[in-house]
Amino acid sequence: MLIRDAFKTATRSLTHGKMRSILTMLGIIIGISSVIVLMSIGQSAQDLILGQVQSIGSNLIIVMPGAPSNGRFSPPAAAQGIVVTSLQQRDVDALQREPAVEFAVPEVRGQAQVVYGNNNATVGYTGSTADFFTVSNLASVSEGQTFSKSDVDSGNHVVVIGPDLAKTLFGANVSPINKTIRVRDVSFRVVGVLSKGGTGAFGVDIGNLVVMPISIAQKQLLGITYFNVIIVQAQPTYDINFVKSRMTFLLRQDHGITDPNKDDFNIQTQADVLSLLGNITSILTLFLAAIASISLVVGGIGIMNIMLVSVTERTREIGLRKAVGATDNDILQQFLIESVLLTFAGGIIGIIFGALVVGGVYLGITTFNPSLGWVFAFPLSAVVLGLAVSGIAGIVFGIYPARQAGRKNPIDALRYE
Repeated sequence: MLIRDAFKTATRSLTHGKMRSILTMLGIIIGISSVIVLMSIGQSAQDLILGQVQSIGSNLIIVMPGAPSNGRFSPPAAAQGIVVTSLQQRDVDALQREPAVEFAVPEVRGQAQVVYGNNNATVGYTGSTADFFTVSNLASVSEGQTFSKSDVDSGNHVVVIGPDLAKTLFGANVSPINKTIRVRDVSFRVVGVLSKGGTGAFGVDIGNLVVMPISIAQKQLLGITYFNVIIVQAQPTYDINFVKSRMTFLLRQDHGITDPNKDDFNIQTQADVLSLLGNITSILTLFLAAIASISLVVGGIGIMNIMLVSVTERTREIGLRKAVGATDNDILQQFLIESVLLTFAGGIIGIIFGALVVGGVYLGITTFNPSLGWVFAFPLSAVVLGLAVSGIAGIVFGIYPARQAGRKNPIDALRYE
């Protein structure tokens, strides 16, 4: 039998029992759409996270306290709740004297309740220098101005707040400028409101951020003398890896470290951070896709069961066809084509349904949280994977029923009731 004739016969058999064909495809449709949705959402999340990191500039280097992690995916000491006091003002001074360094900006971070009148909110705050706004790409304000170096040196109680926090505390029609707010019962005068909100690099909620002079944050809010992190912006004329090596040398010299294995600081470039985040998000996306693929196996088994039932129901048809000259391979070919058509059609419908779900998720997120910056991602690899898996599933789960049909004895088949 020609492939064309076998294809026509298989198509006629499937359209004869439309409802059974639809129910048979349902498992594959759900499985493929699940894989498509999870891979697309994973890709969108990866693009969002990497975009946030890239938005702060390509020539930034981050210095964190604590020894470098032994494992590639091990979190830094600070993220594990370990207090490390190795970063001090002398380190900032040493880095700032390096010609390859444009800015060396120390930061301390905490969380506190911010109060204005009867309104309050619990938000994260950052203590830093006036250069923080330039390095973090937050120099633009919608009202007022950022605080200055003299504010930091004089220990002035001034803050710059995010736009979402400004609305929470003051409402939409009241200007926060020169209003007094309390952070941990310490009074601050609002001098500026950031022009953009949303989520910044490393998950910082810019919309609800409070930025204050580091001198006040250290002494009056946190009671510490060390820094949580130092952000360094390299001079654009220098290679970033050269700057990193110079910083490593200076910090080891400043800390009296002669053995590189005993570093009490960890330096990462943006490329290091992007590589780490990219690997983590890719692994998570594959993990989610692998979980969704379980439904493909279930759907494939369902197709095999339905095909076996179909073989039993069509035993007399098989016997009749063999009696008029059809070979075992002809019967096997027809049932295998039916199985592949079912799964392939289910795969195409699953891809379309998955694309609609991804589009719905994108519209939902951008409608209710437009500041998040969620991007629509529909990777071509997900489509190729969906079509390939559906076709392979049709062959793998259809071969056994097809062989069972091809091996039937024509005389016994004709006698089957």
